[in-house]
Amino acid sequence: MRKQKHVLLVLGWYDYRLHKGIAEYAQEHGWHLSANLARERVIPWGWQGDGVLAWLGAGDDLAEFVESVRRPTVDFSLRRPNPRFARVLQDHAHAARLVADHFLTRGFKHFAFFSDAENWSFDERGRGFVAVLKKAGHECAWIKWHESATFRSGRGEWTKRRAWLAAQLKRSPKPLALFAANDHLATDVLESCDAAGLRVPEQVAIVGAGDYLLAADAMRTPLSSVDINLEEQGYEGAALLDRLMRGARPPCEPLRIPAARVVTRKSSDILAVNEPRVGKALRFIRERFREPIGVEDVARAAAMSRRALHQAFLDHLGRAPGEQIRNVRLEHAKKLLAETNHKIAAIAGLSGYQSANSFCVTFTKAEGFSPAAFRKSIRHRA
Repeated sequence: MRKQKHVLLVLGWYDYRLHKGIAEYAQEHGWHLSANLARERVIPWGWQGDGVLAWLGAGDDLAEFVESVRRPTVDFSLRRPNPRFARVLQDHAHAARLVADHFLTRGFKHFAFFSDAENWSFDERGRGFVAVLKKAGHECAWIKWHESATFRSGRGEWTKRRAWLAAQLKRSPKPLALFAANDHLATDVLESCDAAGLRVPEQVAIVGAGDYLLAADAMRTPLSSVDINLEEQGYEGAALLDRLMRGARPPCEPLRIPAARVVTRKSSDILAVNEPRVGKALRFIRERFREPIGVEDVARAAAMSRRALHQAFLDHLGRAPGEQIRNVRLEHAKKLLAETNHKIAAIAGLSGYQSANSFCVTFTKAEGFSPAAFRKSIRHRA
């Protein structure tokens, strides 16, 4: 009988979804998973087991402990570079690309990224967002609060930060598409917009990162957010640790987990195009994408020639009408894959595709993996 593996969770930063992904892999493979450190910071010096799953960076004591254990280890963070540890990280550049596409599809031309003091994951998201927009021909402002985001003892700190952010938002060009480095910062933006008298999403459209449910839903304007796929990160981290415990060599580069999708809520669900005919074309696509429409149908609805429509889309959106139809269909298909149990063929039909095969080919070409693989990555542990 194979010996049961004893694995320790050392999570300096905790999210139940990361834990859930790890726990599923542990259950599937008969591990004994010790998660006491997820609830209390009592470090088990002298622990003897088979492997460690860690999120380091919260303190020197955790890193010192993991170093002392001398067992196969997978770290979910990059805050403490150490070549001995294998790493499974979020693909922040991919998350940024999804958010940029979300805004570009809606016709925005003014963009900003908001973060606070130095944070490697925030910086990766910001650089990725700026790079995608630059490639599309747009500039992106980076609004950064250079002081610590934590509340200090000074009574004026919170008020000072909020007033500064409101002023930054007021002077930004409108309509503004803003990507906040996480959902807590997105909440700050939302509240600062309210203080500054700016309408969301009409003047400032906001997308956060993390899709933390309480942050997203418990407010007057529900927040859109990019789902960073934490369950998949936990599951794949556990799978990598399993290989290491069986004698595999640690990979030279971190394994990156792509983000799942942008979960669209009221804070960014708007079209931002000043050209009336392009706006009419976009509304037609959003209302009729489930039908077998093509570029000719869109041109007819906008009272434009096909050639004029093509040029207008390039001028105002930076993409062709056919690409816009494809993006809207793919966005809807992702929502159905994540939130329903419909079969692939049914999702294809509900998203405007004539066959499951054409849907699968288009999806795989755009995303780099099949619809089934996408669904599995975000739902097989739901």
